[in-house]
Amino acid sequence: MNLTSVTWPVAAEWTKLWSVRSTFWCLTGTVAVTVLSAVALGGSRATDLVRDGVTAARLPATESVVSASTFAQLVMVTLGMLAITSEYATGSIRGTLQAVPIRGRMLAAKALVVAPVMFATGVLAGGLAAVATYLLLSVPVFGGFVTLDAGEAVVDLLRLGVFAALVSLMALGVGTALRGAAGALTVMFMLLFGLPLVLLMTGSQVAVEASMRLPMFAGLAFMESADNLTGGPIPYPPGEGLAWLLGWTAAALAAGHAVLRRRDA
Repeated sequence: MNLTSVTWPVAAEWTKLWSVRSTFWCLTGTVAVTVLSAVALGGSRATDLVRDGVTAARLPATESVVSASTFAQLVMVTLGMLAITSEYATGSIRGTLQAVPIRGRMLAAKALVVAPVMFATGVLAGGLAAVATYLLLSVPVFGGFVTLDAGEAVVDLLRLGVFAALVSLMALGVGTALRGAAGALTVMFMLLFGLPLVLLMTGSQVAVEASMRLPMFAGLAFMESADNLTGGPIPYPPGEGLAWLLGWTAAALAAGHAVLRRRDA
């Protein structure tokens, strides 16, 4: 195996990614939802403090950005999902597999393109959201509580980028296994949002503990955010949150690879 046989599939996937309009809309949607959600969450928290008569408080702008990932994750997954399901929809997957007959190599090439693109998009979206939140909410009418510390922001934004990359790879794995956009989107919605909420609402200690190990809460733990659905802390450290995220991503990609090897295009 020479270097060219490894790098050219990645170059081909890179070209395919930027040759379709859906890429632009996926990335733009991620940025827009992150910015709007962060400003809305930050404004809600600041307004509550003003209403309660609090005179001294600190609300880091990036805290609202991290919390916004709860909603933005539903858009982050689209690029990874469409990177494979769009080829099944158009039939172009046959040409892809003829060009790269080693199926694991094809899936790896897609992953090596999707991950850095979504990492960069997550960092960019988070940065724009943090600046927008600070500029709009640091004014006296919102109590002047919102702050933006460069050192804290860098760490938070890098973690957001990692989260965006991992959930996109998770969607790539699910999309490869299911081969259809509708099914993949439904499964990702349930995994990232629906199932955690259902388990949380049961009130059962076992169900709540299980929900905390699903990707959404694992991501919040990794990014050191409080659970913005219940207002309480995630009951384990950031390292464990990252481990759960990596585990879910690896499981999704493994499932996708297994189906890819067994079934014809």
